[in-house]
Amino acid sequence: MKKVGFFSSIHVKFVIIYVLLILVAMQIIGVYFVRQLEETLRTNFQTSIKERVNLLAYNIREEMEKQRTQDDPTLEEDIRKILRDFDDAGDISEVMVIESRSLKILGTSHPGNQGVVGQKTTELRIKQSMVLEEDLSAIEMEPHGRNRIWVLSIPIKSGKKVIGAIYLEAKIETVFEQMKTINGIFATGTAIALSITALLGILLAQTITRPIADMKKQAMAMAKGNFSRKVKVYGNDEIGTLAITFNNLTRKLQEAQAMTEGERRKLSSVLSYMTDGVIATDRKGRVILINEQAAEMLNVSRETVLSQPIVSLLDLDDTNTFEDLLEEKDSLILDYSTKTKNYILRANFSVIQKETGFVNGLICVLHDITEQEKIDAERREFVANVSHELRTPLTTMRSYLEALADGAWRDEELAPNFLEVTRTETERMIRLVNDLLTLSKMDSTDYQMKVEWVNFIKFFHRIIDRFEMTKEQNVTFQRNLPDQAMFVEIDEDKLTQVLYNIISNALKYSPEGGQVTFSVEERGKWMVVSVSDQGMGIPKKSIGKIFDRFYRVDKARTRKMGGTGLGLAIAKEIVDAHGGNIWAESEEGKGTTISFSLPYERAEEDEWS
Repeated sequence: MKKVGFFSSIHVKFVIIYVLLILVAMQIIGVYFVRQLEETLRTNFQTSIKERVNLLAYNIREEMEKQRTQDDPTLEEDIRKILRDFDDAGDISEVMVIESRSLKILGTSHPGNQGVVGQKTTELRIKQSMVLEEDLSAIEMEPHGRNRIWVLSIPIKSGKKVIGAIYLEAKIETVFEQMKTINGIFATGTAIALSITALLGILLAQTITRPIADMKKQAMAMAKGNFSRKVKVYGNDEIGTLAITFNNLTRKLQEAQAMTEGERRKLSSVLSYMTDGVIATDRKGRVILINEQAAEMLNVSRETVLSQPIVSLLDLDDTNTFEDLLEEKDSLILDYSTKTKNYILRANFSVIQKETGFVNGLICVLHDITEQEKIDAERREFVANVSHELRTPLTTMRSYLEALADGAWRDEELAPNFLEVTRTETERMIRLVNDLLTLSKMDSTDYQMKVEWVNFIKFFHRIIDRFEMTKEQNVTFQRNLPDQAMFVEIDEDKLTQVLYNIISNALKYSPEGGQVTFSVEERGKWMVVSVSDQGMGIPKKSIGKIFDRFYRVDKARTRKMGGTGLGLAIAKEIVDAHGGNIWAESEEGKGTTISFSLPYERAEEDEWS
């Protein structure tokens, strides 16, 4: 997570804002206060001066209106006496009296400036004051100094006539010095107040930002999946309510996360243990999820197919687009068969969309239907074979029966032959139907065998003896059977049928003067029974198919010998039901060996006595 800068911290921001607010407030108050104070001090200063000047103006007017004799002092002398009181009069620097008609200076209070008496004034403000008949004042800088002075010009009236003017210069710099001192005191107070305010702001900010900081830490912990922490509640205010709400949110998020994790595990478990393959895409058709079964079915790696288009993954680029799959209502058959191996998948598609109809993606479910297709093909082939096997003898029988019906029964030479052929074909159909019934029983789920412990060596000798007495070919029997008893748990009738089918085939394909060899041997926990002949043998490409139903290596010869093509298929079903296995080994021109194994545990013969 990105580190928060010092000035980006809400704590610092809060303190800065708080201090700035106080500073702005104090500045606004200070500006108003200083302005008003300055205005008050200046007004008081000017009022005080004016009161004195007004009194002076009254005295001067009295002197200027006075009737003088030769013995009386001159006007200038009287005015000098009056102005003597303003010499070194505190804030007043100088006071001049000017006569209106000649603008002559009648007197000045400044001892060192008595030379201007009797001269004509050049001060424009004095002339304006007398002309306008009003007081004129201004604050100016001293001619040769840095201090400010207040100049005032007041007209002296006698009735409605202006008879002169009083010009005054006062030291107003003292007022500004007072203001400077006051501003310094105010600045110091502001600094002290801001320091105290900053300290209080820090303490106050902590009370607000501490729970927010706790909530930030909790949010960071929640982002990492830790829902065990709780935010401390510091009060019952809005922040405290927010902390309580945050803790409730944490608890609900923990419950929701646990529920989501549980659902995710369930979904992951379902996807992992599904026998079907599942593929999910986004709204653009790119793979976002694929379970292990789908990856195995398509022979791909889960990591490499993510983000790959599903049409490319399923090898549908040439026939379908993603939009076609979104509209696909029926299943698609995906044939990945090769010359050596059949492999067929069925794909069902389901669109993922919101209530508004917006398409979020696609779900594809893959089913391996190779075995089902194989079973369907075998079923069709089985029906065709049964139909063919029944049609051939029935056609033959119908032909011969029609011939007999047309009068051949009167022919003493043909009639017996026709009847013999009909009887032979009837027996062939009976054997076929019996074999089919046997297979049907073996295929049924409620089929049960009647097993018992049997001395297989003695049992095998008895079956071989039966064939040896009834065989018609010039074939010798070679017995490679152990002398000791070997007890196995079998259904004697069913194993008799297995051995009958195997030995019958060996005799059928054995040449005149040939030999059929019988052997039994122990191989670990199995007893292996083998029957070998010296017949024509079986081609390598057919060895794995001879146990299929209706499969014949040499169909013409088999039918001629009356075979149904179901003998070895029945033998395989029976051996499998006993928990064993059956197989063939053959070399063309040298013969064939049919072997099957049965579970076997060595035991002493006296245990079975």
